[in-house]
Amino acid sequence: MWQPAGVAAGLPGYGAGMSGDSVERERIERRAEHLLPEERRAGSDDRLAQAEAILADSDGRTGGQIASTDESLERRTSDETVPPPE
Repeated sequence: MWQPAGVAAGLPGYGAGMSGDSVERERIERRAEHLLPEERRAGSDDRLAQAEAILADSDGRTGGQIASTDESLERRTSDETVPPPE
């Protein structure tokens, strides 16, 4: 069963004994309650399904549930980064 990062570490907001499924459900419900204005304008008959799709896309982009492939990752050395402002 998939479990969000940090659940085993006992991060705040994850109650004792909560399954990964119930934690994920609460995450989706919270996201559905806080849709951005542009997400609301896009319209949806099912805000939970919309929130679930938004989170799935976000997880895919950040290496959450769906890990990125090596081809899509940009790798840089410290020499290739922007120097800090003076």
